[in-house]
Parts: sequence; C-alpha cells; structure tokens
Amino acid sequence: MAARVAVVTGGTRGIGKAISIALKNAGHKVAANYSGNDEAAKAFTAETGIPTYKFDVSSFDACKAGLEKVAKELGPVDILVNNAGITRDGTLHKMGADQWAAVIDTNLGGCFNTCRAVIDGMRERSFGRIVNVGSINGQAGQYGQVNYAAAKSGIHGFTKALAQEGANKGVTVNAIAPGYVDTDMVRAVPPPVLEKIIAKIPVGRLGHAEDIARGVMFLVADDADFITGATLSINGGQHMY
Repeated sequence: MAARVAVVTGGTRGIGKAISIALKNAGHKVAANYSGNDEAAKAFTAETGIPTYKFDVSSFDACKAGLEKVAKELGPVDILVNNAGITRDGTLHKMGADQWAAVIDTNLGGCFNTCRAVIDGMRERSFGRIVNVGSINGQAGQYGQVNYAAAKSGIHGFTKALAQEGANKGVTVNAIAPGYVDTDMVRAVPPPVLEKIIAKIPVGRLGHAEDIARGVMFLVADDADFITGATLSINGGQHMY
C-alpha cells in the first residue's frame, strides 16, 4: 500500500481515534479532525503523534479552509474518512428544529462539505478513497432518532450516488454501517437498556472501535479499486441488510 495523506473527521476519540491510528500504522500521513474538545485533541496527539486540525464539519467554509490547510502541510488528500457525528435524540413530537438541523448539518452535511473540498483533486490525480460512516440505525431506524436515522440513511444514498460519479476517475466511495460499538456515546446508555441491546447482538458483545477501523483499512487500500458504492455492515449480525 502506497503512503497516502488521510483525513479522519471526528478522528481523535472513539471510532475515529481507532481509524486514525490504523491508518498511521499502515504508513499513511494522517490528519485527525475535531471540533470542540481541545484537551482530548492534545492528549490524542501526545499519545499517537498524529496532528489534529480543528474545524466544524457542518460549515462549508470551515471544511474548505481546514482541508486546504491539511493539503498545504501534509500534501494532497487521497483518503477521506467521514466519521464525525453527533446525536440530539428525542421523539419527533418533542423534537425542536434546532435538534433536527444540528444532526443533519453535522452528520450528513459534513459529508458533502468535506467531499466537495477534496473531490476535484482526487479526480485530477485519478485516485481517491472516501469512506463515509453510516449506522445500523440508518438502515433499520431507531426510536427517538428520526434526525440521526435520517442523516445516516442519507449518507448511504450519498455514498451510492457519489460512487457513480467517481468510478471512472479512480475514486471509490463506500460506506460502513457500524452497529453498537463500545464508545463513550454507547456507554452513556443506561445499563438496563444497554443489556437489552447486547442481548439482540448474535455475537454476544458490543463492537470494538478497532472492528470498524479494520473495515476502513480494507476499503481504502490501493487495490480495493473494484469496490465502490458498497455499504459494509459491521454489527455482529444484529441487522442483516
């Protein structure tokens, strides 16, 4: 595998951290994006040696400027992993417009903003690997998550459409749909509810962030050029789609 410049959004914690580390271990130059937690970002760089870039993926202009900075400092971006995501859960009849917009703008809008910033260069160089992180809840739905499920489902459709546009230019675009992974977000679920979730996973455990990272590494490989427009479900058999 050739050494490439890779960007991971939401790349300093949880699944994103595991992806950033896996890419670095494979010899790539990695830029880990984050938006808010400066202390976590400093600790991440101290631990891994991976530089961080702070910008809000929900902002088109911030993504353009941030990714231009990455390209200037590390080189042209050949690998993009859209992992950044937030939740603002609530049933629809109690959900405010701000809860809807925040999740759609970050989780789905972020994919557009970052992809738009790098797609021209990828097409010009005839190489690109884009992996968008969707969710089992974008495939199956989830009570209290109409905003999150809509955004993640949108990612799957976005991926299929962009894959068709990039296919003849050496740019592959794929999605990963993680199930329930042992991250801070999932561990915040009340224990009785978490027990019920785990009981529905055929392999009998939560996923690990490294499980998702392995899927990313498979899809971003130079010789993965015949895989595009695919959604790789990594969920322990909980939802077979």
